[in-house]
Amino acid sequence: MGAVGFLEVSGLVAAIEGLDSMLKTADVEFLTYEKKLGGRLVTIIIKGSVSAVNEAIENAKVRAGRLGKVVASAVIPNPHEEVMRMIRLSAQKLPNVKSGEINGI
Repeated sequence: MGAVGFLEVSGLVAAIEGLDSMLKTADVEFLTYEKKLGGRLVTIIIKGSVSAVNEAIENAKVRAGRLGKVVASAVIPNPHEEVMRMIRLSAQKLPNVKSGEINGI
């Protein structure tokens, strides 16, 4: 399967900056995110090859760290199926918005 990566930062703006840098840095795919404490903590979850996820997470820690505090990060190579199940359950809680449906984006 490759790897999954997690980046937890304080604040939505820092999380978006981190996600943008991850997607531009390496061949990774955004899976989902979690907001806690009223959005004060945001965790971004990505997947890709081990090397791509490592590169993306390291770059995002620097970029997101300029706008907010990086609370934690992790890369899990070859994650167990139950870890992937937990991620899928998290993603199912998010509204299903198709690309282009948000103000013409």
